[in-house]
Amino acid sequence: MPLESLFEKYHKITKLQKYPYKRYFLNTIDFNDKMIGILGARGVGKTTSILQHLNNLDVPMGKKLYFSADSIALSGVKLYDIADMFSKSGGKVLAIDEIHKYANFENDLKEIYDFLDLQVIFSGSSAMQLEHKKADLSRRAVLYRVAGLSFREFLELKLGMKFESFTLDEILTNHIKIASEITKRIKPFEFFSEYLQNGYYPYYFENPNTYGLKLEETINTVIESDLPIIFNIEPQNIQKLKQLVGLICASKPYELNITALAAKIGINRTTLYQYIDYLSLGNIFYSLRSRAKNDSVFSKPSKLYLNNPNLGQYYCANQEIGTIREQFFASQLRVNHTLHYPNSGDFLIDERVTVEIGGKNKSFEQIKEIPNSFVVADDIEIGFGNKIPLWIFGFLY
Repeated sequence: MPLESLFEKYHKITKLQKYPYKRYFLNTIDFNDKMIGILGARGVGKTTSILQHLNNLDVPMGKKLYFSADSIALSGVKLYDIADMFSKSGGKVLAIDEIHKYANFENDLKEIYDFLDLQVIFSGSSAMQLEHKKADLSRRAVLYRVAGLSFREFLELKLGMKFESFTLDEILTNHIKIASEITKRIKPFEFFSEYLQNGYYPYYFENPNTYGLKLEETINTVIESDLPIIFNIEPQNIQKLKQLVGLICASKPYELNITALAAKIGINRTTLYQYIDYLSLGNIFYSLRSRAKNDSVFSKPSKLYLNNPNLGQYYCANQEIGTIREQFFASQLRVNHTLHYPNSGDFLIDERVTVEIGGKNKSFEQIKEIPNSFVVADDIEIGFGNKIPLWIFGFLY
């Protein structure tokens, strides 16, 4: 594919790019590194963020270039050759979207890093495991794994207002003051249900009426295209992945029977464990494990959730409210913290904070003997002592 046609497409995309809101992760990326990878679920805004960065760069248009890897995947042109031509023509910054769509991209990126004076920014599926690739790309590329909208970001987009984010320790120690300040400006429960149903993926704000259709398309693309490309899944097994997602969505997180699940889908236990791992890496599932268990693909998760509450809109007619609360909490916390399943309670954060999730009447009975423990309660605007509102954890990023 000629360089000129890639430039032409990039310029057209730039003119169409009218999304001013900047996701949280743009402030966390050090763009001074020579090779940067942005990995995350499909639909969380990776492409938009890369284009925003390129547009803000004080670099002439002819010295920066963006293209999607699937536009050259079937053209027979090597990724390295495009980068080489771009570099020779004075190029400085090359952005490659959906890099996982290009076969053996690791080797091309390694050669670009080693032999060309060129900065490369690439995006790809969260399922990409570059740390284990034989090209050892992880030593060259600085990788950033990014999440969907937090409740805070959703409110900023919804209301056109700015809200501060807080650290976990700030929320644990100062939640009453933080909640009081926020509730002076908004009523969180006016928007919380909308976020849980529709607010995780930024494209909701493009057209709320078609969000469900786009969400379905997002999930199907991950299962039908991204995961098969990355893990060499045979086409006849794609339906089994979808069946697995539906079964997990309809079950309670703590009722995970591996043998029964494998029998329902018609696969063996080993394959089931692999599929759970694939779907977790693809941000369709979230696996919560006990601290005592190893992280092997072939160990049973203590709990298995859909990745975020929005996914249940497509896969489940009715999810239990307790499951939705835990999905929300995990989706907000795991961005900057490690989560395990504790002996008592629902989550162990960073191996030091125990949390029990529930409704407004949730008691401390299950965790009363555990130091540094908290009840995180839904349906309350402001907490007291070690009882903290659930919604406020949406302000962590």
